[in-house]
Amino acid sequence: MTWIINLAGLLLMALIVWWFWLARREPGQRSEDGEFHIRVADGVYDPATLHARVGQPLTLWFHRQDPSPCAEQVIFQGLDVSAFLAVGEPTAVRLTPGQAGRYRFTCQMQMYQGTLIVD
Repeated sequence: MTWIINLAGLLLMALIVWWFWLARREPGQRSEDGEFHIRVADGVYDPATLHARVGQPLTLWFHRQDPSPCAEQVIFQGLDVSAFLAVGEPTAVRLTPGQAGRYRFTCQMQMYQGTLIVD
């Protein structure tokens, strides 16, 4: 009986690892006008991959639906940009990437993860 509980625990851990780190997300979204709408819910940013051009002014609208404390902040690593996200209210994050590259954006605990690809 103990082995069944251990097996169930291992399967649950594998599911968690797959969900947060290994699951393939959609290929990404590109916006000609530089405006994106990102849903924050169920442990993910949707879309999680954004494509933009160097020097293009961007407005990222975060629509937070998840009330968990982990979802309350978004941090763009390498761009020195962060914002607090209110539940149920769209929050605009404005930035203009000056260099090509891949910029991760995460919550403060790095459970929610996304990528801004600038080319």
